[in-house]
Amino acid sequence: PINIMSKNKKLSLSSENINLEVNLPASKSISNRALILNALSYSPYDVQNLSDCDDTNVMLKAFDSNSNKFDIGAAGTSMRFLTAFLAKTVGEWEITGSERMKQRPIKILVDAINSLGGKIEYVENEGFPPLKIFGSAIMGGEISLDGGISSQYISALMMIAPYMVNGLKITLTGNIISLPYILMTAGMMKDFGVTVDFHENVISIEPQVYKPISYTVESDWSGASYWYEILAVAGNGRITLKGLQKNSLQGDSEVASIFENIGVSTDYTKDGIILTTNHKLLPITIGTTNLVYDFTNVPDLAQTVVVTCCLKNIPFEFSGLQSLRIKETNRISALKNELAKLGYVLTEKVNDKLLWNGERCEKQDIPVIETYEDHRMAMAFAPASLLFPIEIENPHVVSKSYPKFWEDLEKIKN
Repeated sequence: PINIMSKNKKLSLSSENINLEVNLPASKSISNRALILNALSYSPYDVQNLSDCDDTNVMLKAFDSNSNKFDIGAAGTSMRFLTAFLAKTVGEWEITGSERMKQRPIKILVDAINSLGGKIEYVENEGFPPLKIFGSAIMGGEISLDGGISSQYISALMMIAPYMVNGLKITLTGNIISLPYILMTAGMMKDFGVTVDFHENVISIEPQVYKPISYTVESDWSGASYWYEILAVAGNGRITLKGLQKNSLQGDSEVASIFENIGVSTDYTKDGIILTTNHKLLPITIGTTNLVYDFTNVPDLAQTVVVTCCLKNIPFEFSGLQSLRIKETNRISALKNELAKLGYVLTEKVNDKLLWNGERCEKQDIPVIETYEDHRMAMAFAPASLLFPIEIENPHVVSKSYPKFWEDLEKIKN
């Protein structure tokens, strides 16, 4: 049973007779964009079905605040989106966050805004929060950005671009990572009445005005990924997930096709999806690579799939992981450290590759998984408890994106 009272969450789940219906949280990515676009449109409507996660709550708190100083904790999306939003909002503002947030780079966004006519200064260390923002009209113009940076920088600039005096033209150089998140932003801007021209590697946004609309947020495909993992590890069962759409703005809907090859099929209904085990397992040969995948467009799925493959003994080589180093923690190092506790030796290759060739080490009797203040570490490792008892340190971190995760996990019969 799950011991909720301890600091560490002790997990030991039964994989028999999994038959659940789960109401997933709303998408954090869509929620945070919707709040910015809603504010930019001066909408009289409240956004419906907002996520109840930390990142969205700090954004709501900022919009409801009468202060000119904001502490957004560990919410990376909120830091980037609000920095851009405040830069075009007349006034003097200060934005800060947790100690980890003060180590997460924001220089690319600050430099971009300043080059377009904004004015942002660093309060402590150059290139990092906290920031002093002098909000005013931004001239706009043309800039070039490395397509390999976090898509949140690009989305932050895109959303305020219609209100730049000269509009904005962004030329993305090199390999564009997290493309679905840029397309999500463009799609939502269109919903709010703004046209975005995205051709090849150039994003052009003319001066325009957002239109207020009533907007409802769909459920979170990233949150769904842990239920795919649970069913894949269990090897049998059926899980119904409410509120997901097949034609989703979320790139993480790609999780359905990834897991089709590692044991889980997806059926779409008008209310959501139904997951069932399909036993389409890849032929497993230890010492060879069975699964090759590029996570450039879906980095938030990486931890889920890495842990799943290890638990199912599927050797892999995954690329496109460069952005994992600047997330809530260095997720590549965290995965290597914690999977070693479960008996799996992962290898880092070049800058953005992670592979497992079947090499094992001695497993800890009851592994204690460190979460590194990263919600996805906690949720990606929880399904291991279907195979053996584990403990999760600081389980509260799931509140960043999926506050009711442990409650929903309790629905698995012990």
